[in-house]
Amino acid sequence: MKIALSSYGTRGEVEPCVAIGRELIRRGHEVSMAVPPDLVNFVESYGIATVAYTLDSQTLIGPYVNYWALYHGKSWRNRQDLMRFRLETQRVGTKALAETSEMLVSLAAGADLLLTGVNFEQPAANVAEFLDIPLATLHFTPVRANGRIAPVLPASLAGPAMAAREWWTWRIGTKKSEDAQRHELGLPRAAGPLSRRMAERGSLEVQAYDGACFPGLASEWAKHGGNRPFVGTLTLDSPTEADEEVLSWIAAGTPPICFGFGSMMVESTAETVTMIAAACARLGERALVCAGVSEFSHAQDINHVKIVRAVNYGSVFPACSAIVHHGGSSTTPIGMRAGVPQLILWKIPDQRIWADAVKRLKVGTARHFSTATEASLVADLRTILSPEFRARARAMITQMTKPDESATLAADLVENFVRSR
Repeated sequence: MKIALSSYGTRGEVEPCVAIGRELIRRGHEVSMAVPPDLVNFVESYGIATVAYTLDSQTLIGPYVNYWALYHGKSWRNRQDLMRFRLETQRVGTKALAETSEMLVSLAAGADLLLTGVNFEQPAANVAEFLDIPLATLHFTPVRANGRIAPVLPASLAGPAMAAREWWTWRIGTKKSEDAQRHELGLPRAAGPLSRRMAERGSLEVQAYDGACFPGLASEWAKHGGNRPFVGTLTLDSPTEADEEVLSWIAAGTPPICFGFGSMMVESTAETVTMIAAACARLGERALVCAGVSEFSHAQDINHVKIVRAVNYGSVFPACSAIVHHGGSSTTPIGMRAGVPQLILWKIPDQRIWADAVKRLKVGTARHFSTATEASLVADLRTILSPEFRARARAMITQMTKPDESATLAADLVENFVRSR
């Protein structure tokens, strides 16, 4: 089979597609993939033929993060700045949407399947329709209308409310640009939101997380006839140069609290390290800080704090007493697989879905990053380090699909879907 993959996003959104691609290559299939330029080397290291989009991951996500940071910040009433970031987000998104369409027409020509991540799945769906090939998508959170992710509403109201918002977002926000793309491809105007059209075409919507993370969701979606299967979180368990040193440091003392920032830029890194160090000192804990894309090299040396660029979360998290992070769709389930309690300091709405999930499951707690202080950090860490939270987090291990099993399940689904079509 010839499989075309597309993932326009950060490392956490590209890695699940790479996990499937690697498994499909192992089975003898021809796989090619389009990703942001700063992730080309990462993808190619797994033997996948790769082409680069123009915009790198931070250019793409930066305006979006800035918009929501201002929206939730103390100065949210500054409408001029809020509008500026919103327009910049729209400008970058429009450019990426157009590029996605052009790139995928070339990449997917002659393919047996086009598989895309959730970012810009609309242009991918239109390209698949134009080329008359099957479409599969990877969802890292429950993005389709459901009654399980809105904590303030009962399921009977949350589902219809989410469906109404989905229609409104399409009608007011994306229909114009989508119709422009469809016109260029020689397709008729879109007659409804993407979710409805994908269901009508019988597209495969792989849920790349475990149903246990959102109790009741699997039964709610059973009516879709197996087109929204759960496979667990797709990760690569990639080693880093720092792993051996970090694990040695961990073994030399008490299990630390791991602070990971991933692809979310931290502006005030010195203040953040000071806050982490002070909170952990008050609790008698050590801290492991994984800087991600942020620059922490200028932070002062503190005896009970170790700062590294990145580690293999799959091997390091189980050795920690708790984890504090941004609520990424990969980081959160990796924490659940490790059986450690979590504090999520989220920045954007996608991350809040996972923040609400850990609170609902009572395996952690959460708050917006901008509201975190030394006092709140101490209080939140005391909460999740309690025996009750530790026990519930430990119990999650048995409900999570292992990484190798997730990749196998996803590849099986892709193969069977192509054969059925």
